[in-house]
Amino acid sequence: MEQIMQLIFEHSDALFIIILSIFLGVEVISHVPAVLHTPLMSGANAIHGVVIVGAIIVMGHSESVTALILGFLAVLLGTLNVVGGFVVTDRMLEMFKKKKKVSK
Repeated sequence: MEQIMQLIFEHSDALFIIILSIFLGVEVISHVPAVLHTPLMSGANAIHGVVIVGAIIVMGHSESVTALILGFLAVLLGTLNVVGGFVVTDRMLEMFKKKKKVSK
């Protein structure tokens, strides 16, 4: 427990910045209009694609089994994140399409 407290004390500046960035992120995201959520979501999905490429590069240069497993998990979870983001974006775009009238 003493080591944890010492670690927190040594990195208190970094922890303070992380906590402030969390509050700032929540405030910024909560004030984004609903119309902008779809384009922002698509942009975030494109950025997550870069994460997948980086994870593949890490896997290619791994020298241990641990690094290979972590790289594989990063690729797997990054892919799930991108696919899920595009599914959500597609559902949001469906809300803006006009519904077809059924003729009797």
